[in-house]
Amino acid sequence: MGPKSARVYDTIQGWILSGRLAPGAKLPSERKLSEDLEIGRTALRQVLARLVAEKAIEVHGRSSYRVPTGEVATVSPGELEPWKIHGERTVYDNRWVKLTLVDVEPPGVARFEHHVVHLHHVAITAVIDDQDRVLMLWRYRFVPDQWGWELPGGIVDDGEEPHAAALREFEEETGWRPDSLEHVVTYQPMVGMVDSPSDIYVGKGAQHIGDPTDIEEAGHVAWVPLSDIPGLMARGELMGSGTLVGLLHILASRGAGSPKASA
Repeated sequence: MGPKSARVYDTIQGWILSGRLAPGAKLPSERKLSEDLEIGRTALRQVLARLVAEKAIEVHGRSSYRVPTGEVATVSPGELEPWKIHGERTVYDNRWVKLTLVDVEPPGVARFEHHVVHLHHVAITAVIDDQDRVLMLWRYRFVPDQWGWELPGGIVDDGEEPHAAALREFEEETGWRPDSLEHVVTYQPMVGMVDSPSDIYVGKGAQHIGDPTDIEEAGHVAWVPLSDIPGLMARGELMGSGTLVGLLHILASRGAGSPKASA
């Protein structure tokens, strides 16, 4: 993709991410896009084909495009009987982790005490540059005794918005400042026993502002090609569920255009 095509690709992506083109909105005609964005029809169609492959837009008719609505066809089975919670007692508590025993009664099962680990709310960020690379950290984790690649992220402080935490942690750990961030999902990494809400953010572009300031958390900072991600995953060099969720979201959102593993 040449410079002009890359500029048009980024422009249309920007319209979608900013909400200028909302879900369900129809893109201007190819003629108008060609005139307004100053690009030839052939090059424009290549850009649109890539956006379709990445599922950023959909084709309707011969040459009509719109932003996917995100509507889900699957219908939930409705309200089922939940577990009854009779009480909770704390076994251990400090600034990092809290362990409790919860008195629960599942439907049709005798009451028992269930261990629950309460951890902090965290925010993790994946930022992609214009060369299809993601900014990552090569770090050592003593718990699994392993080196590997991670996305920047950390704890959301009390009273802090997750978006602000994602920006702060990204800057502190990498020395780069994202141009923008979009929240894509909040999930629980081990929903059966651990309470630790995790927010995933994705951004496009970043500016280098200096050296990392969080020396304890920072590792080797590098822009990793997205095409390497499947291979790194196969080698077990991607650490942490937040890293996997963020990167898999990016690859899945690219649909048929997802990068393939490097040889």
